[in-house]
Amino acid sequence: MAVQHNKSIKDNLHSQLAQIPSVEEVLQLEELESAGRQYSRKMITSLVRQVLEEERGKIKNGSTPSSLADITARCIALIRKEFQSFIRPVINGTGVILHTNLGRAVLGKAIIDNSLPALTGYNNLEYNLFEGARGRRGEFVERMLSLFSQSESSLIINNNAAAVFLILKVLAKGKEVIISRGELVQIGGGFRIPDILKESGAILREVGTTNQTNLNDYEQAINENSALLLKVHQSNFSQEGFAQSVETRELKVLGKKYRLPVVVDLGSGTFLPTEQFGLVHEPMVQEMIRCGAELVCFSADKLLGGPQGGIICGRKDYISQIRKDPLYRTFRVGKITLSLMQSTLLFYLQDRALQELPIWKMISLPAQEIKKRSQSLARSLKKRGIPVQVSEGVSLVGGGALPGKNLPTFLLSIENEGNIEELDRRLRMSHPAVLGRVKDNSLFFDPRTIEPGSDKELIELITAAFYQKN
Repeated sequence: MAVQHNKSIKDNLHSQLAQIPSVEEVLQLEELESAGRQYSRKMITSLVRQVLEEERGKIKNGSTPSSLADITARCIALIRKEFQSFIRPVINGTGVILHTNLGRAVLGKAIIDNSLPALTGYNNLEYNLFEGARGRRGEFVERMLSLFSQSESSLIINNNAAAVFLILKVLAKGKEVIISRGELVQIGGGFRIPDILKESGAILREVGTTNQTNLNDYEQAINENSALLLKVHQSNFSQEGFAQSVETRELKVLGKKYRLPVVVDLGSGTFLPTEQFGLVHEPMVQEMIRCGAELVCFSADKLLGGPQGGIICGRKDYISQIRKDPLYRTFRVGKITLSLMQSTLLFYLQDRALQELPIWKMISLPAQEIKKRSQSLARSLKKRGIPVQVSEGVSLVGGGALPGKNLPTFLLSIENEGNIEELDRRLRMSHPAVLGRVKDNSLFFDPRTIEPGSDKELIELITAAFYQKN
């Protein structure tokens, strides 16, 4: 009897396992075929196998076989989870203009359109058309940078961390770099000034205190092994109260006295005066050059509004040394970055940055215009039965620029009867994804960072998510 009972259990298990569909059967379902076209059939096959293996294990552990519909739903859910990091469009309603997690500076259609002809075919990346011979990569773009920054020479590499590293390696390897303790910053992703100094081979020489550093502190630290004076802009934090730091102009006087170059890491870096938009003054690149800094470095994809990159402007002899260093080649940029940078800089030189570059269009947008747009969005959503309000708020520049300095705006807020996290999740998983800010059981959207052409689509996505059934 025991043998027959065991045989019956075994036969039943085989019968249940046989009900599991094959990988190919699942892949041929309409929902999976659609996912395969959107992503890749090869890529989702392994995910389907994973779900079927889990189903097989559940049955062996005594669970009832799942229906085909349930298996399909689990496959779709796993595919969505796996592909959530697939780079795709996002409607940014957070109000953070330079959102580090969302690609920082938006490039905009004008930059892309201007760059496309040079990117869709061959281009003269390293060819001098006038001479009919090999040319230097990025030469014209770097001349544009030098012209606008009022510097002797410029260099473009892949990010500002690389710019700082190369400067220190070339000019200060094995020697001391003097920097205020109040400027030993850390930015997002774990980038720390002391770590970069160490990796470059330079020796850190801290002076002053966290909140108080004066010119005498720098001068007392200078010795025969000093290489340069480094000033780092406190991009992502600010000090208030009993605080003192030394200006670049003052450091230049000291540097000239002891024949030491002054290097300024601006972090974000801007070519336009931020105070004209109601923000505090952010040190400008050309301002630091005029103050006498031998080298100024900054990011291309922050307040400049261009593609990811690091820029060094300053004295021609120092930049020439950096360009000749063997490691420069590992950090240099390619045709895509250079083409996009060329289009970006051209807008500055044509005095069209405010009209064409998304970052400056967003920063300069008056709050009253945002109010009108928020009210228009609210009217459309109320017609669909969605509880929505318009209220005053603030936008953030973000990207480590102008910390704690906000722009006045008007926010659109939606309530969802205590289930606001679920509404937020649904919108994040929509196509395109929609991001807002959850606070006080409401979901807020700031139109400042939402492209005007996305309003109609945003209304449809919010409506679908609000009425979606679990």
